[in-house]
Amino acid sequence: MTKETSEIIGTDAGDARVTWHTAERARFVLAVSHGAGGGVEARDLRALAAALPHHGVTVALVEQPWRVAGKKLAPAPKTLDVGWRGIWPALLNPGLPVISGGRSAGARVACRTAVELGARAVLALSFPLHPPGKPEKSRADELLGSGVTTLVVQGGNDPFGKPEEFPAGSFELVEVPYGDHGFAVPKRAEITQDEAVTVITDAVVKWVGSLE
Repeated sequence: MTKETSEIIGTDAGDARVTWHTAERARFVLAVSHGAGGGVEARDLRALAAALPHHGVTVALVEQPWRVAGKKLAPAPKTLDVGWRGIWPALLNPGLPVISGGRSAGARVACRTAVELGARAVLALSFPLHPPGKPEKSRADELLGSGVTTLVVQGGNDPFGKPEEFPAGSFELVEVPYGDHGFAVPKRAEITQDEAVTVITDAVVKWVGSLE
């Protein structure tokens, strides 16, 4: 059994919202935020919130202040970091190690702030290695600089960076076959959409199980 509760948390960037999916006997808190073009209703975030509590991980879905305020465009990266820092004390309240995570822009925030905030590890979903069609504008330094154990889950057909484009590094990378930036797979793919989502949840469950 898991329970779901929400709370509003004031930050220097405005009010954020955290929705808790609480595990009965949790070992970790996994905090994940959304990208610049969507919210916590993203298929991968919903799937993790449903699956992880059954494996001893409390999931905190974090809505950045700009989303809570109803704005359609994300602010600058520095402002996103301010919002993330502001919710961190609430994530520590359960007294458990916190895994910092996010999808797309949220993954960048998690990487940039992991060491500063004392994150146990980073989960980077659909890390935007570069803008579509602009591989020369790499953001690899953010990923390589996370400073903690890091798992990247990347769609095999992500225009923001396919798995084979990623540099060598100490992070682990799991590919979701055929997946785009939102892990959607085309109907012609050899796996179904449900199977693609299961690749994500299985990979995260296995990875979290390896953490001390």
